[in-house]
Amino acid sequence: MTSPTLPPYFNLDPKKAAEKLPDPIQTTRFAKAAALCGKGREDLARRGYAPDGEKRLRKFSTWEITRYLIPVAPQHLRRVLKSHPDLPQGEGEGGSKWFTLEEVLLLRQHFASEGVSTKEYLPYRPKGAPAKVTAVANFKGGVGKTSTAAHLAMSAALDGYKVLVIDLDSQGSMTSILGGRVEDEWSTIFPMIAKDYARSVVAENAVRAAAGDAELPLDETLNEALKVSPRNVIQKTHWPNIDLIGAQLNLYWAEFQIPVWRMGLRSWPLWDALNNFLQDDGILDDYDIVFLDTPPALGYLTINALAAADILLVPLGASFLEFDSTGRFFDMLYSTFASIEEGENVAQRAAGLPEIKFEWDVVRALITRFDASQQTDMANVIQAYFGDFMNAYRQDVTALVGQAGEQVNGIYEADYRDFNRDTYVRGRETFDRTYAEFKELLIGSWWRDVQMEGAE
Repeated sequence: MTSPTLPPYFNLDPKKAAEKLPDPIQTTRFAKAAALCGKGREDLARRGYAPDGEKRLRKFSTWEITRYLIPVAPQHLRRVLKSHPDLPQGEGEGGSKWFTLEEVLLLRQHFASEGVSTKEYLPYRPKGAPAKVTAVANFKGGVGKTSTAAHLAMSAALDGYKVLVIDLDSQGSMTSILGGRVEDEWSTIFPMIAKDYARSVVAENAVRAAAGDAELPLDETLNEALKVSPRNVIQKTHWPNIDLIGAQLNLYWAEFQIPVWRMGLRSWPLWDALNNFLQDDGILDDYDIVFLDTPPALGYLTINALAAADILLVPLGASFLEFDSTGRFFDMLYSTFASIEEGENVAQRAAGLPEIKFEWDVVRALITRFDASQQTDMANVIQAYFGDFMNAYRQDVTALVGQAGEQVNGIYEADYRDFNRDTYVRGRETFDRTYAEFKELLIGSWWRDVQMEGAE
């Protein structure tokens, strides 16, 4: 009888182990590693780009359009195109035509004006209603925040909505997915937050000047921020109806600068800077949905995102550690926003002003990367404890995500001809169902707003 093989961590030789070690690492080695990673990141990101270095959205076939985008039969679409030569005709021969998303959006408009009134050719949005702001947040990394936000943004765009995505994570993963190019922090949300503070300083100085008191200084950064407009930070993407405010590493500076500004002017509501930008600069009128992709921490940028959000989505995996971390995230949300309400409302009551109260249309935790064969029991436990905070649908893990991710694309950017048709349909279905549940929250929130306005 042979003796069992020992585990690999037994009988290791310290001398040989030491011989394998490099010379002690000094700080300059981090710079080399960062430079190599930067080059690799650029090379990998460009896998999904055209030869000229631009990222372009693929075209959509008649099969995709009639199955997923516009509720018409393929034969009817062909008849409409034949009788309306002024409409986009697509490329290709015979029955298989391919259309850009811009052309699909034009076809949507045509069917909305000429088609059957009982069909949904354009997605629901009440006339005159502001955009809904959706934050995707959790302070645990790796739970699927960015992929969830990206796929919801793409789903909404394919559904006909006009979308703005704001990347608040200095790692810039969302920016890479959407092909954004951000040179420095002045092309991120940073100058808009700085502008909000600068406006508060200007208002405070007007009061101080009238009282004969010394004014607060406006440094070069703040003076420059006052000149920045949304068009300076919002960039187009390769999706015709998705715009982006991107992120890059220098955005992290905001986490240090925001509390410094708050100390300089205690009356500045730092949590409202992003919300003020969205409201005061007309962003909520220009778009249907604004998605906020947050960093994996409850810092000042995340607090701004949560304060601005109408809908909060909290992705997590079906594991004990992610359940535990998410519970702590909710606890920290309570502590943070309850503390703000308590502290601010003392002054509000003293001044005879209405108390501030944070409120969200809906908050939902969403299970991502779900493997029913191994995680059903844990997911059921999470569902039982979170109750109405949980999405009903669990987003399945799918090989389609990994394969699309190798090209730094979302699954909706992947060409189904690169996959087995059944694999594509199954993979797409898991994200379509996630979007369907989100869209129900979205349109329900809008509808409730309309009813409340009518009751006033």
